[in-house]
Amino acid sequence: MYEIVAREDFSDSTFLLEVKYPLLAKAARPGQFVIVMSNADGERIPLTIADFSPERGTVTLVIQAVGKTTMEMQRRCIVGSALYAMVGPMGKPSEISKMGKVACVGGGLGVAPVYPQARAFKQNGAYVIGIVGFRSRDLIFWQRKFEDVCDELIICTDDGSAGIKGLVTDGIAMAVDKHPDIDEVIAIGPPVMMKFCAEATRARDIKTTVSLNPIMVDGTGMCGGCRVSVGGEMRFCCVDGPDFDGHQVDFDELMRRLTRFREDERAALERWQRNPGCRLEQEPTASE
Repeated sequence: MYEIVAREDFSDSTFLLEVKYPLLAKAARPGQFVIVMSNADGERIPLTIADFSPERGTVTLVIQAVGKTTMEMQRRCIVGSALYAMVGPMGKPSEISKMGKVACVGGGLGVAPVYPQARAFKQNGAYVIGIVGFRSRDLIFWQRKFEDVCDELIICTDDGSAGIKGLVTDGIAMAVDKHPDIDEVIAIGPPVMMKFCAEATRARDIKTTVSLNPIMVDGTGMCGGCRVSVGGEMRFCCVDGPDFDGHQVDFDELMRRLTRFREDERAALERWQRNPGCRLEQEPTASE
């Protein structure tokens, strides 16, 4: 059992959990992820590590409640409660080189997992440009944390209520125009966002690394559920990634695969919403 020692709600659907796990906090590196189960009968879900502190012995997860399991976690996971299981760190750590300039781009929930990378690049001596995107000012989180590790921070909002009005790709264009010598762009967020970030840097031949979070079951490369096409070759995100060359990823295939279980996910959510406190819910009938 892994105790939840802190929680913060960023919006109606996005929340932070800080979990006590000293060994994991000591071993974690930027770019890695964990697989968690909120309870003994729960689903295994992969979550990118948003922060870790060997000093406090904690790992931080930022979660968006969009389906049955994450909505259940939003309701049940409070300070003093515990996660039933947490396995990790998993995946290959991000390559943190001693490059001159790097832009770390996060969109929506992807803002959280790009933070450890921005911090690591800064600690390694790079000039770090943070580019973070939100729908509106009310959804902004961790601005101070990014300001502490970034030499420049560009905030983008869809409605223009904070920073510049536009998408993170507009922030990338602004950063590249000002710094044509950017060595690498790191982008984390929804697949469609990462796809267009990669397209924004392709013409300028800027190395672009993306972090993928496809459907995943065991996290060891055995099930094949997280396979992605990179440069025309099949790769397993859990053991070969999650970081890949954004210019080589087949994002269209990835997005199609993410919809594979959409109807099952919808049905599971509807059953849980009918009776969220009961584990004896009957299996769906043929009519459902």
